[in-house]
Amino acid sequence: MSDGAHLLIPFAASGEPGCRETLEGLSLPHLERLLARLAPAEADAGDEHSLSMPHERAVARECGMAAPDGLLPFAAWEMRRAGRDPGAAPRAWVTPCHWRVGTGHVFMLHPQELQLDAQESQALLAAMQPYFEQDGLRLAYEAPTRWLAEGDLFGRLPCASLDRVVGRVIDPWMPKGDSGKPLRRLQQEMQMLLYTHPVNEERSRGGQLPVNSFWVSGNGALPADAAPPSGLRLANSLRDAALLRDWRAWASAWQQLDGGECARLAKALDEGQPVAITLCGDRRSRTWRSAGGEWRRRLASVFSRRRSIDLLADL
Repeated sequence: MSDGAHLLIPFAASGEPGCRETLEGLSLPHLERLLARLAPAEADAGDEHSLSMPHERAVARECGMAAPDGLLPFAAWEMRRAGRDPGAAPRAWVTPCHWRVGTGHVFMLHPQELQLDAQESQALLAAMQPYFEQDGLRLAYEAPTRWLAEGDLFGRLPCASLDRVVGRVIDPWMPKGDSGKPLRRLQQEMQMLLYTHPVNEERSRGGQLPVNSFWVSGNGALPADAAPPSGLRLANSLRDAALLRDWRAWASAWQQLDGGECARLAKALDEGQPVAITLCGDRRSRTWRSAGGEWRRRLASVFSRRRSIDLLADL
């Protein structure tokens, strides 16, 4: 865990070709200034095949949530952040979603493309809940595309992050092995149930996408002592544009983030406060922290030969 202000930026870069092209023309002067004055610290040497995203692993590290890949308990963690006691039971997020079936593969659209409203979501949840309860799983409504679930299965079944599968072919990310059978069966049952559900029939008549499945993520049991450091700030403004592969919007969001959060962090550093920044891609993350004056002078010399854009391209 860290002290001082710590800015953690998910989707700071991506291995997608469109992102690489966009990076070449991106100017981030406040980030450049920050990285030239901070010392390299933790580095996450993950890859694009992990179930948990690099930013999720970085948050878990900062908050003392040691857990295997695919079992980082973010549903329970977000409950605690909201002042709600998650208890010891494993929790998970269940996301109603639309799977587009193609030739030999299934592709998941971004949940926001459903434009699902609260009434529709609650009606679907009510229809699906009895099937979940047969497997000892309980559902509760939180938002149109976010339901909170509880059950022992979520404490032992590694699941891919929603951020891994949105806008992608989901086949490689489906729950594996015997432990994944209950969830795979439940997904199949829900596909049959949802196919003729009145909510979907009405949506189809109105030209909207039907909800035809769900995804489980953020699952696991939260350690009793897990807590976010007081100075940790998660900047999520790049997420949706990155998941939608809208790199023009992503670049615009980066520039706003640079002029806002990054500029404020640089100001805190100028004032002598301890600061840190963690940049996360879809493969790995890197953290930089405050250092002494000699470290800063040495880093400035090294950094002058390597732009922040080059460092982002390595994430």
